[in-house]
Amino acid sequence: MKVLACDGIHEDGMALFREAGWDVAIAPEPIKDPSRLAAALADVDAVLVRSATPVPAAALAGVSRLRVIGRAGAGVDTIDVDAATNAGIAVMNAPDGNTLAAAEHALSLLFALARHVPRADAGMKAGQWPKAGLTGFELEGKKLGVIGLGRIGGTVARKARGLGMDVAAYDPFLPTSAAAHGSVPLKTLDELLAWADVITLHVPRTKETTHLLNAQTLAMMKPGAYLVNAARGGLVDEAALLDALDSGHLAGAALDTFATEPLPADSPLRAHPKLVLTPHLGASTGEAQQAVSTILAREVLDYFESGAVAGCVNLPPLSAEAAREVVPWMPLMTALGRLAMRLVPAPVKLHLTYAGRVEALDPRPLTRLLVAGLLGGASTRVTPVNALQEAAARGLVVAETVGGDADGFDRLLRLRIEDESGNARELEATLHRGARVVRLDGVEIEFDPLAHVLLMRNVDRPGLIGLVGSHLGAAEVNIVNFSLGAKGDGEALAAITVDREVPEAQLVALRGITGVLSLEAL
Repeated sequence: MKVLACDGIHEDGMALFREAGWDVAIAPEPIKDPSRLAAALADVDAVLVRSATPVPAAALAGVSRLRVIGRAGAGVDTIDVDAATNAGIAVMNAPDGNTLAAAEHALSLLFALARHVPRADAGMKAGQWPKAGLTGFELEGKKLGVIGLGRIGGTVARKARGLGMDVAAYDPFLPTSAAAHGSVPLKTLDELLAWADVITLHVPRTKETTHLLNAQTLAMMKPGAYLVNAARGGLVDEAALLDALDSGHLAGAALDTFATEPLPADSPLRAHPKLVLTPHLGASTGEAQQAVSTILAREVLDYFESGAVAGCVNLPPLSAEAAREVVPWMPLMTALGRLAMRLVPAPVKLHLTYAGRVEALDPRPLTRLLVAGLLGGASTRVTPVNALQEAAARGLVVAETVGGDADGFDRLLRLRIEDESGNARELEATLHRGARVVRLDGVEIEFDPLAHVLLMRNVDRPGLIGLVGSHLGAAEVNIVNFSLGAKGDGEALAAITVDREVPEAQLVALRGITGVLSLEAL
């Protein structure tokens, strides 16, 4: 396995990859050209970036080996997540590692605004005594409006209340009815803008939040108010902000993120006396960079080892408790998908039933795994990330049922696969006493789908099984387990587990035995 690290990922994360036996490549500088990035991604399994290296769709076109894009931080707006999803590439982030650093930087910008720290420092270093005109204001008793009450916004709110500020919030992802359930009261956006002395932004950049603060919404802010954006560039319409500062409607603003980064040298933002600017330093502490690198490295390694999806933004999220329930099923689901592909090569309908004690089981990642295994034989780029999109594109209807009788098992998975002619095959599988299929097409028959298995349909008559065993013995293939189930119509099904792959020549010989109706190596 090989990982490419761009943008100065902390060495502690790289050490975890090396300990796991990965080949680690370090890009000496950010890779901003999509064609150069595509070339760099051609022979890697994972790439780690910060904000300096964008990952657009053009960089992913034609990339066949890459399975994970990791963002050492929270924001993934520099990554084309839709293009990655369509290509079956998982996009992961590490939002928890820089929470404290980002929150503290937002507060440092607020202090800098309140006491004119940058202008005072610049004047002193220019040989002046710039005391006149730099009268500031105290934070205690002021009203702070927090837009976005997630990890970082919540931390800012908590620390601001410790400073004696009156705090309220607007969160576009929470209903206002949630106000009674938290310590920070929620307001509508209009209410918050009119109420606050200072607005601070802590939301991701999405289609809905781009230019959230524009000419119209900035005009709703209290005259003489201040604005802090240490979240993502593009949340604020920068031209509208300059107009609001020039008109005197806003007293000042502090920005750590910008619509274009690095900020162009000729940007009018640079020269404005009411602006405090920093070059995207929100997560730039030694502690934060160490934390996000190790968190991200563990997420990526776990994904390759077990399919765990912690930190994955384009797969259904799983809590730690849900992951403990799901992970044991993952190898079985992939194996069942491959088995289903052998049974029905061109399926149009797939129905999964999760029966028994399934209250704590989240079936979404399991269904994706099975569908990826089912469709992966036709394309190596079908992964759990894009499995459902690929199924829809191929005309495969996927349905789930959760609950129902498990026929004496703790949990039982029922699988029905149907082709366009209406021919259907059915499987039942469980983890009881290990991963195993317990019924095939209504016939009780047990085998491990992760092992080397010969699936045989044969005439139900004496002596046939012994003849099959003799053929395998002559080929020095050892039978590990033999499970036979009578169909009741003069035929039987057999699952023959062997210790190694059976050569094709021997399979042809077995199929030629009188009474063997079909035989397939799984």
